Amino acid sequence: MAYDLEKDIYRLLLGEAFFSAVSRNIQKVPSRGIPTAGVRITPDGNFELLYNEEFMAKLSDTHRRGVLKHEFYHLILEHCFKRSPDGHKISMRWNLATDMSINCHLKGELPSDKDKDGFAAVFPKNFGYADGLTAEQYYKLLEDDNKGESKCNGNHQNGEGQEGNSQPCDCGNFDNHEGWGEGNAELPQDIKDLARERLKEAMREGVKDVSKSSEGWGKIPMDIQKEIMRFINGTVDWKAVLRMFIGQAQRASKQNTVKRINRRYPYIHPGRKTNHTANIAISIDQSGSVSDELLSLFYAELDNLAKLASFTIIPFDTRVGEDKIYMWKKGERRNHERVMHGGTDFDAPTKYVNEHGEFDGHIVLTDMQAPAPKPSRVRRMWMTDMEGYEHPYFKTSERVIPVKRKVG
Repeated sequence: MAYDLEKDIYRLLLGEAFFSAVSRNIQKVPSRGIPTAGVRITPDGNFELLYNEEFMAKLSDTHRRGVLKHEFYHLILEHCFKRSPDGHKISMRWNLATDMSINCHLKGELPSDKDKDGFAAVFPKNFGYADGLTAEQYYKLLEDDNKGESKCNGNHQNGEGQEGNSQPCDCGNFDNHEGWGEGNAELPQDIKDLARERLKEAMREGVKDVSKSSEGWGKIPMDIQKEIMRFINGTVDWKAVLRMFIGQAQRASKQNTVKRINRRYPYIHPGRKTNHTANIAISIDQSGSVSDELLSLFYAELDNLAKLASFTIIPFDTRVGEDKIYMWKKGERRNHERVMHGGTDFDAPTKYVNEHGEFDGHIVLTDMQAPAPKPSRVRRMWMTDMEGYEHPYFKTSERVIPVKRKVG
């Protein structure tokens, strides 16, 4: 029988709190189209782990877990987002450099004897390099030493190089990196931004789980822990977060179907179709303390988001202006407008959304200057300016995204 990774993933990652959280946000797809395993960003800004069932089935638990961690590290260290320093999306030298930057932290967790295990992971020692460098640093070393491209003069396991061999490097680049480039076709920048924000969310979940786990960070080294914290605490791309929120609200959105052929893996995986388009409630604080500039910024992005979904615009101050509610239909363009001028009561739009069952998510644009509202029936997110983000009137565990004002 074919190996089912999904059934085994919990057992494999038991005690690996951070990797378990990252894993929950990655779809695992068995594929005969690749010989081993690999991760990629999908065209809709999500993540997939493709794996060959026969390859995974023959590994020991230790090596299987090591392969999973290796692939997740490619995401954590943003290798999937970067081009090779030579300008190409994929190159053998870059493949080797990224793998070495990971595998030096997975000693004992990946095979190192190709004759015994069928494949061997590449380690810095294969080239005589020190452990603990970045992918960019290993790339520079390989480039300076003229190693790792059409021919390989790494040391391998027996100390013999392959100088003059015209075959591709065989130093242990075991996993598949083709999905990073989708055949050298670049993903649009907004999709990469969306994927990066989704990755931040997954890693934030991991950091929370680490704080609750008796195992802590496990074997993740201190320098990578610092890199993770730097990444998740970096500047928030609020436009990408909005797109992510809408994507997560598309409940029951995809079903397998034989009617549509999967273009990347025809006749291997079924295609998918969408049966539901998310309907998002956008509650806009109309109080006088919310600036026209903030409204303008938000409406400009809603113009772009209307390409993805329909919204119900709900103006409010101390009450909901029910006669002013309208549907912003998918594909429409609109100018921003202010239609009310009172105070602020967040219970008003929350009550309206709770009582109307057609919404999949609720976004509130406000300056955060009012008491905390009642709980929301659907997932709720807050958008505000930096002042509201840093000095809100109330604290919330819900996502709060600052929208930066234009400079100059």
